[in-house]
Amino acid sequence: MSISIEQLAAFLGWCTLINVGLLLFSTLILALVKDFAINMHSKIFDLDPEMLPAMYFEYLGRLKLLVIVFNLVPYLALRIIL
Repeated sequence: MSISIEQLAAFLGWCTLINVGLLLFSTLILALVKDFAINMHSKIFDLDPEMLPAMYFEYLGRLKLLVIVFNLVPYLALRIIL
């Protein structure tokens, strides 16, 4: 079974949409319940609560970068050549 360029572009489009949704959901959750998340994660993982906001920011930044590099850019490149 082979996949066409159009099917690959559609796949990457859906991957991008789903991953952007997860990124927005993660951002929204961390923005709305930051204190709860900090309290919970500091207890579960024995982390300094003052370090967690920076860790959350780093997590969201890395997730955004991964979505752009592995989903959005290949999708746009395929759309350009189609």
